[in-house]
Amino acid sequence: MVMAPSTNNNGSSTTQLALNNGLMLKLKPSRIFKTAVENPPVSPGPPSFGPRHITGICFDDRGDQLLTAAEDETFRLYNCKSGKHLKTLQSKKYGIDLPRFTHKSTAIIHASTKEDDGLRYHSLHDNKYLSYFKGHKGRVISLEVSPVDDGFMSGSLDKTVRLWDLRAPTCRGLLTLPAPPVIAYDASGLVFAVAVNHYSRILLYDQANYDKAPFLVITLDDPSLSLISYPPRPIYMTSLSFSSNGKFLLVGCSGNAHYILDAFGGVLVAKLEGHIGLERRSLTSPSTIQPEKGCSGEEVSWTPDSKYIVGGSLDGKVLVWNVQDLQVPQGPNVKAHHLRPLVVHDGHPGIARCVKFNPRYGMMATAGAELAFWLPDTAPESEEVARDLLKRKAPA
Repeated sequence: MVMAPSTNNNGSSTTQLALNNGLMLKLKPSRIFKTAVENPPVSPGPPSFGPRHITGICFDDRGDQLLTAAEDETFRLYNCKSGKHLKTLQSKKYGIDLPRFTHKSTAIIHASTKEDDGLRYHSLHDNKYLSYFKGHKGRVISLEVSPVDDGFMSGSLDKTVRLWDLRAPTCRGLLTLPAPPVIAYDASGLVFAVAVNHYSRILLYDQANYDKAPFLVITLDDPSLSLISYPPRPIYMTSLSFSSNGKFLLVGCSGNAHYILDAFGGVLVAKLEGHIGLERRSLTSPSTIQPEKGCSGEEVSWTPDSKYIVGGSLDGKVLVWNVQDLQVPQGPNVKAHHLRPLVVHDGHPGIARCVKFNPRYGMMATAGAELAFWLPDTAPESEEVARDLLKRKAPA
């Protein structure tokens, strides 16, 4: 495998795998953790809503460790190089969601699911809380750490975004929105985006002037939805993430499409298709009239080089889209690209609700009722299968 030097968020030098179509086609589960979530014993009576799921996963800056948070109110730490489960910690009093490593691999922040709506700064080393961040009056549904410093940002059902610093318990900035927001930093930490559902708006702010009006307002509009149903079913945005070069913005959605926008002009560049949206608990669950977030908003993400996008699907598939040749449409009548996946992988047990690529190593993690680590299969027979697929697939 070819390795290329890179620099991670905290400035230390690392090595990063150079990804290509051949490697992405050969991804397969190398380790499956069947006890990644604890389920209660089956009791007589009406069936429950199904197995508990992992709702959030996060790699540390160096890609050495993975942390999961689950509906069983535990967070579990794994070593990515050895493929071993290191420890399980519980948060029965407050619950846990949206686990995020700080720039120290021994400390995390996370959202609460009960008791209160505070954020918690937790030491994994000695299993104790270092600080609490209170102010939200509704559950936090979006949480991101600045890529360059100790700042972080949270979005809540109370329709506010709060800007924080790990060194201070009170927020240093507040934005009030008309609906619950979803948030993201760009790679430089100088810009952040706020998605506002029900209004289909994405607001881009200058970090240094967050108290001013957004410098760009994007309306997410997909005319092709009216060809499926009329009136078209609204888009429900569950995640935002910038490409590593800052040119594109990936909008993860609960329905059957994700979107890529031009981060400079707001133009719709591509619509990612081929998966089944993850807003429902299972394929047999009925659809609701209004779209809603599933139990996780981490179903789609960039690879570290932003050449590919990986995502899950309600039918258990894991998809890879090739986006390295994206071009921003020019002209008023030029439509966005409709991208089908480069490959659709089997192998994750059940539904992959969280899908993320390691920032340093050539591995992917998928999580739902179980956790799976994926690596490219370099066996000779796998090489032949990949070559055959490349011959039959046109570049995206």
